[in-house]
Amino acid sequence: MKSLSVIMTVFYVANVIGNAVARSKGGKMPAQPIKLYYLPPSPPCRAVMMTARALGLELDLILTNILEGEHKTPEFTKINPQQTIPTMDDNGFIMWESRAIMAYMVNAYGRDDSLYPKTPRQRAIVDQRLHFDLGTLIPKYIGLYVPMLFHGAPYNEEEAVKLNNALKILDITLEGHEFVAGDNLTIADISIIVTISNLEALKFDYSAHQNIVKWFERTKKALEPYGYEEIDKAGAQQIAGFLKKT
Repeated sequence: MKSLSVIMTVFYVANVIGNAVARSKGGKMPAQPIKLYYLPPSPPCRAVMMTARALGLELDLILTNILEGEHKTPEFTKINPQQTIPTMDDNGFIMWESRAIMAYMVNAYGRDDSLYPKTPRQRAIVDQRLHFDLGTLIPKYIGLYVPMLFHGAPYNEEEAVKLNNALKILDITLEGHEFVAGDNLTIADISIIVTISNLEALKFDYSAHQNIVKWFERTKKALEPYGYEEIDKAGAQQIAGFLKKT
């Protein structure tokens, strides 16, 4: 897919430029660029890429087009038998599942633990928000939009209500806090923002959840230096483009 190749090139150049700035600040880096098997519009790939950018990590981006079955080849299956993206290869250390990759990156290469606190209770809150995103918010998003995106199904009001109920929980947890796990940006925000970015691109009305609306604007601004526009927003718009074609 030619358009994906162009987007991959733009992402790669932007990532290299951003990482060059980070390296100039003296951050510790892996022995060689971390390989990341990815697809630009993939929400979990976008979260990992922004985390890497925030840490100043250089990525060797390897386009893996799951729409054409490239995740099912014998070569990729040998690396990741679950056949999922993103998949990370840090000098022979292989890992998949985006939240595990993000946590590993902070633990291994973070200048500090601000994105993933080491204090047990603070880390537990971040972990809970990550699990909420994976176990509650994303399944409700998938329940509404996957049938529409890939099967041409009509908008389902019952599924929309379920998604709104999950958003209501997130809205409540944000009450009195700047970010989803407290008053500092963490990988939980980076993980959850890709879901909300998708909802924005797909024109889902979440305006009733004002804490989310304010958090979204705040978090977008916080992530601007780490590729929000070219990684997250662009990927979300690409997903919305799929819906228009069905």
